[in-house]
Amino acid sequence: MSNHQKRLSVPKSWPVERKTETFTVKADAGPHGEAGVPLLIVLRDVLGYADSRKEARYALNNDSVLINGKAVSDEERPVGMFDILAFVERDEYYRVFPGEGGRLALTPIDEDSSQSKLGKIVGKRAVSGDQIQLTLHDGQTLLVEEDTDYDGGDSIVVGNDDDDEVVAHFEYEAGALVTAVDGAHAGEIGEIDEIQVTPGSSSNNVLVEQTDGDGFETVEEYVVVIDENFVDEDAADAATDDDGGDDE
Repeated sequence: MSNHQKRLSVPKSWPVERKTETFTVKADAGPHGEAGVPLLIVLRDVLGYADSRKEARYALNNDSVLINGKAVSDEERPVGMFDILAFVERDEYYRVFPGEGGRLALTPIDEDSSQSKLGKIVGKRAVSGDQIQLTLHDGQTLLVEEDTDYDGGDSIVVGNDDDDEVVAHFEYEAGALVTAVDGAHAGEIGEIDEIQVTPGSSSNNVLVEQTDGDGFETVEEYVVVIDENFVDEDAADAATDDDGGDDE
């Protein structure tokens, strides 16, 4: 199977130029499904920390790049929404956040904030032992006690250590602060004004109000509950440019 992906057909979330070259690297199997961006693109095209796949492999072999607290050695490992990237030798930390047009962007954060990541609950089921298994938007699963009050659409913040401790919980409800991660309003932030329940199998609509905008309407699959710590105007303005590059 080819390790290359045509640039013109990459998902819109990938921060690459589509017409500078014919091919780019292909994402390996892993979190975030087809929307996951290969780590090589982040290292080379977004941050400029490597000029080639060879340089990226060298950095990764030194265990100097962490995703969600774990060292990564595969340059094709998918990176996606709300992942935490840590560059140990540079003392730099980033959160993957939705940018304009749905492209993934990197928001600088401090070391303390890099110790946990946010996940949207997209699945919930009872398992043996009086526990509940939660599935997050990136495919991560974790077990919580049966009497915990987590519902689909809620967001939780999970520690990046091995015990998957839930350190914060944000309910999906009117008044919640949210960001759109897909659709025409990807990257916009506001508060839920109303959740319009749609009969049948159609998606529910969410009306979002903004203090500095006109507000917007989208489907609930596209919104993720966040908190005020995710809103940093200076960091948002620091989203990096995307340039082209060779794959080898």
